[in-house]
Amino acid sequence: MIVVLGGGPAGRMAAIRLASAKKPVTLVEPKGVSQGIGGQCLHFGCMPVCALNDIARMIGQARRFRERGMTDAVPSFNFAKVMEETLAVQQKIAGILDHETREAGVNVVYGKAGRVDGRRVFVGDEEIEAEAIIIATGSRPNIPKSPGINLTGVWTPHTLWGLRELPENLVIVGGSVMAAEFAYIFAAFGSHVTVLARSGFLKGLDKHLRAIAIKELEGVDIREGAAVSGIEGTDRVTGVRFTAGGNEEIIGADAVFLAAGLVPNSEMVTGMEKGRGGEIVVDDRMQTSVSGVYACGDVAGAPYLTPVARHEGIVAADNILGIERHMDYSRIPQAIYLAHDLAFCGNGGEGSASFALPGPAGPGTYWSVPYGDTGLAKIFADPATGEIEGMCVAGPAGGVIAGYLAFLMRRHITVHDFEEFIEVHPSTDGVYGLAKYASELLRKRNGS
Repeated sequence: MIVVLGGGPAGRMAAIRLASAKKPVTLVEPKGVSQGIGGQCLHFGCMPVCALNDIARMIGQARRFRERGMTDAVPSFNFAKVMEETLAVQQKIAGILDHETREAGVNVVYGKAGRVDGRRVFVGDEEIEAEAIIIATGSRPNIPKSPGINLTGVWTPHTLWGLRELPENLVIVGGSVMAAEFAYIFAAFGSHVTVLARSGFLKGLDKHLRAIAIKELEGVDIREGAAVSGIEGTDRVTGVRFTAGGNEEIIGADAVFLAAGLVPNSEMVTGMEKGRGGEIVVDDRMQTSVSGVYACGDVAGAPYLTPVARHEGIVAADNILGIERHMDYSRIPQAIYLAHDLAFCGNGGEGSASFALPGPAGPGTYWSVPYGDTGLAKIFADPATGEIEGMCVAGPAGGVIAGYLAFLMRRHITVHDFEEFIEVHPSTDGVYGLAKYASELLRKRNGS
């Protein structure tokens, strides 16, 4: 028997992989089917963001159509109903995932807590004899230790889905991707949004992509270098106290959303090495410091990305099956979902050549032409070989483009290879055209 703790992307993929190899597998998910399987991605992260972003983008487009006199009004929406319907779709997806997992041959146990002590694993109070153990218990929101943090009206990614009234004044604490995505959503819905970023906002993001993000968050008050010192209120939130530039300020708010990162769920695990943040330390085979015990997904630490968690689960499963496999964290594509998909992978090293052009007009960006924001395509390439070392793209399908290009980058594709590329038209993908342009420039520069 192989025991997998956690039914999120990492644990579920590992369990299915093992069951497909005819191994007996028990997957333990402490919550119910409609609350737990699918993990953070389905219930608190990627999927809910998609749900709310779809509506936010529709409202944004409708406003532009009205501004140009093509339509009469921006549709009103029922916020409480949006949240209820989001939950209903989540539950439907959870049911599909449950069926898929069981059909693969996995024994799924709901409602019991798992615990690991060294090489021993417990499901509830019962110890299970296991050939191998996979710990995929995920993560939870980081809750800053600030006065007033437990007031009514303070929300986290795990509790936000109980919100039924649209905040008039929302303060988002954090400067991460999550902070940006929810700022866009609630600003589009009509809330006045203030972002308090302790250091920089979207720091480390390519300067061109960050500029687009700032433009798409027009109307959001972004305060950098703002350290929250407390949340004001008696029974419920009335404001947030913070320090910026050496001065203490208070800003009014009827809701606060904490987007201050994630913490690995590893308290139920003892007898093995952990990092300073509680993450379980693993090697590139996802093996912990205890032989036969593996960890994958958020519990093993950053980068806290669903595709990475899935792949880590597969790596762990394959090594249990005796298939030597190593986790490679290079060329991981990522995206931020605002009015466009702002996607990126890698970056240019010292001496790289960079090329950038506005995104082309096409499906999803045609009516962006009057506003000058059809997006962006940017690539970094080795000037000698033309090998693509990094990319950024902003557009309706930016996330998809980044995923495929990251795959090609791992195979050392060059800008010159794109000379044979034939595209689908119309398309919002500007990367292929930019690569052809870069190829021509580099050939001229290198005299070839």
